[in-house]
Amino acid sequence: MLIKNRDDAFVHPVTSEITSQRQYEGRRELMKRMATGVAGAAMASWAAREAHAQSVRPNKLAALASVKSTVAGAMTMDKVTEYKDASTYNNFYEFGTDKADPAKNAHTLKTTPWTVEVEGMVKKPAKYTLEDLLKLSAQEERIYRLRCVEGWSMVIPWIGYSLSELIKKVEPLGSAKYVEFITQADPKTMPFVGSRVLDWPYVEALRLDEAMHPLTLLSFGMYGEVLPNQSGAPVRLVVPWKYGFKSGKSIVKIRFTDKQPATAWNKAAANEYGFFSNVNPDVDHPRWSQATERRIGEDGLFAKKRKTLPFNGYEAQVGQLYAGMDLKKNF
Repeated sequence: MLIKNRDDAFVHPVTSEITSQRQYEGRRELMKRMATGVAGAAMASWAAREAHAQSVRPNKLAALASVKSTVAGAMTMDKVTEYKDASTYNNFYEFGTDKADPAKNAHTLKTTPWTVEVEGMVKKPAKYTLEDLLKLSAQEERIYRLRCVEGWSMVIPWIGYSLSELIKKVEPLGSAKYVEFITQADPKTMPFVGSRVLDWPYVEALRLDEAMHPLTLLSFGMYGEVLPNQSGAPVRLVVPWKYGFKSGKSIVKIRFTDKQPATAWNKAAANEYGFFSNVNPDVDHPRWSQATERRIGEDGLFAKKRKTLPFNGYEAQVGQLYAGMDLKKNF
């Protein structure tokens, strides 16, 4: 739960009060190194921490006591989803189509070493190691809502920085209008790659102005730890005002283009999954309503559902990006 201090800034409860001292100190040391840009030292123990991230987990939120967002509207007073729920109820079709499959199967994913190639309409194309990406900007924790098209939602404390930091580094050309994100597609470590459910690799994309918005997060962690494999390790996108499938996971390539890219779910079922996919309670999925949602972990089978908020509650921050657009047509 978030509380207000006397300066009206949102702060977190002291982490050491809600988890063991050993776990707390380990997480704080990792995030301290990430926040100060000493990525090499942090990455020296990354493999061991990744193994830990797949096994021993706290029963309660391991929040960061001193890292908070600098982005207006990035925080939410909603109750944070328990880690055990956020890490075991996932969409990651490379590891299976059932919500429980990724947590069971994603241990096969190898996340070290890892590189992300940036190409296309940029002045400075490059191939970044994970260490390189961690050095680009200080990490911060942002508590964002995540709303999925199937009608469920979560509230997750993500660790990362605005994607715009990377975009500014590569200097897009004036002709670049879209940013494409390509997920790893390795059938040896991702057992469902090759299945007929989607056209692999998984591809998502944003307009350049959407990608540049400060709320769009390049994320390396959650709940004060490195990302677990099933949540998109080692680096993923988080776009909180869009449905969850827009936030590409396990990213290996970022491409800048002047044409709207063909994205995975839009290719699979264009009438169900539009390119923009902004959370809009007034646009129903062809097979169900999007007017309400079920918050994972706190709503029982017969509990009353929540009302879905336009842009997932971030309308004040991002609504201007779509001024003049027909949001029912451009869904």
